[in-house]
Amino acid sequence: MSLVVPSWQVETRTKASAPFALAAAAALALAFAAPFLVSRGAVQDLFFILTMLVLAQNWNLLAGYAGLISVGQQAFVGFGAYAMFACVILLGVDPIAAVLIAGVLSMLLAIPTAFFTFRLQGPYFAIGTWVIAEVVRLLLAQWKALGGGTGTSLPRDATRDMIGVGLMRDVFDMKASEAGDALTYWLALILMVLTIGFVYRLLCSKQGLGLAAVRDNEQAARAVGVNARRMKALVYLAASFITGVAGALIYVQKARISPDAAFSVIDWTAYVIFIVVIGGIGTVEGPIVGVILFFFLQNLLAGYGSWYLLMLGLIGILVMLFAPRGLWGLFSDRTGIQLFPVRRLLRGGSLNQAHKGGPHG
Repeated sequence: MSLVVPSWQVETRTKASAPFALAAAAALALAFAAPFLVSRGAVQDLFFILTMLVLAQNWNLLAGYAGLISVGQQAFVGFGAYAMFACVILLGVDPIAAVLIAGVLSMLLAIPTAFFTFRLQGPYFAIGTWVIAEVVRLLLAQWKALGGGTGTSLPRDATRDMIGVGLMRDVFDMKASEAGDALTYWLALILMVLTIGFVYRLLCSKQGLGLAAVRDNEQAARAVGVNARRMKALVYLAASFITGVAGALIYVQKARISPDAAFSVIDWTAYVIFIVVIGGIGTVEGPIVGVILFFFLQNLLAGYGSWYLLMLGLIGILVMLFAPRGLWGLFSDRTGIQLFPVRRLLRGGSLNQAHKGGPHG
């Protein structure tokens, strides 16, 4: 007797994902060689793009997948930066090691933060995150050992003798400042790759499926056994860790910090939201498109003074009106192309023979 069983398989890959993976690998190889191919100013611009992309991917993970609309992510940027400064100045830790410590401390800060903000919903959650960021800024502004309200700078010896800088000076014959910029750039590139890899793997996993269910309908997700609070908490902690690391790395490169700059809602939250909104919220590709467009708009419009922010706001409004899912969402809807596909597709259906009994069933 034979039993005919259709063979099905769940996949997320699309026709465009394989060629894109090859192109991305080539682009990464070229990106790693950038400090040897372009000027120091261009390396600093690429560093800015990479770190803003990391921040945007984390905000997109929170808002686009977990439904946590935060306007207080500058709390973790600033706290991570100040934690790095404290480790270097007060404890004598190498700045590169201090970056990782800053990420851990930022995640620890997120635990009491989540305890309060997760009791709020919708716009109240957003306002709550902003209030907590302001509280953290005011507290750190009282820290006299780190300059108080005026801020402070990293010791010259600390940045000149960072792990890897001496080796790069000897091997590539770079100046200390050039080696420092190249090192922070490579770390930002690695952080960007790890962040996108983490977000994509999470979204393709069972936890990602549960996260999407929570975003779409939290009550329905709870009804089918998804622990919504646990999923949101894990995403919030992960985003705070990566954001803290990014904030610390940004200020290793800047080497100068002040409370107003480190906790700037415009630089570290408003611009990030703009990037995600125009690129496409709820997609991995959206922040990539958004950060590239934002960089070119910033360089194009920066000479217009206060009109610069007004023009960015107008562009954001137009995109939300005519492309609610962002520019990448509009492109993907019309072409069907997905470079980081997360939608589950059921493929197969071929008939297999399962034999039982004698030689022929």
